[in-house]
Amino acid sequence: MSHDLPPLNALRAFEATARLNSVSQAAEQLHVTHGAVSRQLKVLEEHLGVSLFIKDGRGLKLTDAGLRLRDASSEAFERLRGVCAELTQSTADAPFVLGCSGSLLARWFIPRLGRLNADLPDLRLHLSAGEGDLDPRRPGLDALLVFAEPPWPADMQVFELASERIGPVMSPRFSGYERLRQAPETALLSEPLLHTTSRPQAWPSWAQPRGLDARALKYGQGFEHLYYLLEAAVAGLGVAIAPEPLVAEDLKAGRLVAPWGFSETPAQLALWLPKRAADGRARQLAQWLRNELRRAD
Repeated sequence: MSHDLPPLNALRAFEATARLNSVSQAAEQLHVTHGAVSRQLKVLEEHLGVSLFIKDGRGLKLTDAGLRLRDASSEAFERLRGVCAELTQSTADAPFVLGCSGSLLARWFIPRLGRLNADLPDLRLHLSAGEGDLDPRRPGLDALLVFAEPPWPADMQVFELASERIGPVMSPRFSGYERLRQAPETALLSEPLLHTTSRPQAWPSWAQPRGLDARALKYGQGFEHLYYLLEAAVAGLGVAIAPEPLVAEDLKAGRLVAPWGFSETPAQLALWLPKRAADGRARQLAQWLRNELRRAD
């Protein structure tokens, strides 16, 4: 006789049969055949070395050993069902904490929060802003929305949402606006460009595919974060480089213009979450984000 626990499938078949007092009903509840349940009951009896049922007319009757196991298995499975229900409920009730940069939060996400809450009312999204210090591996963060270049980390499930498109923008309030608005791209080589220290490769990433010598770029006022850079552009302080989604509303409203258009970079706007913490809500959110980004096109 083995002292190891019997196979779980055999215990499930027994618990259902004993609770329902019917092999047929147990098979229906477990979505298997009558024969499959009968085989699992035989496996269990052989494992334990005792009979659990005896024939009683056309039905079955539990032996004394069967009664003992019924009581124990019923209690164990009921506790398991209860804990699983609690865990499922606590996951459903907990907010989904999404990290993203302050610029992405302020300029893209917040204007769309009302629509997201209406479309995904059960998500209970909580947004956590940060600049370069957000990591979905740390406790308290479920996922990260970020512009980044592949290859992706091996421990991350990554939903690619859209290719990044960046371009120079300036305000009609900028003193050089009339001079630059119809000038060729090469005019930017002699312009002191607004830039951000958090992403120094942004201007070269835009210039190189256009045949401009990135080494010839001249930099003017620098800002620690993209949000401040874009605020400076709106205030008319100069020409800035920006991801298209983050200035879309400013372009529509005429606060900014993009005379030279936008170019794709190797980066993607992507939703990252740890593989160990796969959450069905992330897939829902990723699809909503894709639809929203397409809607803006």
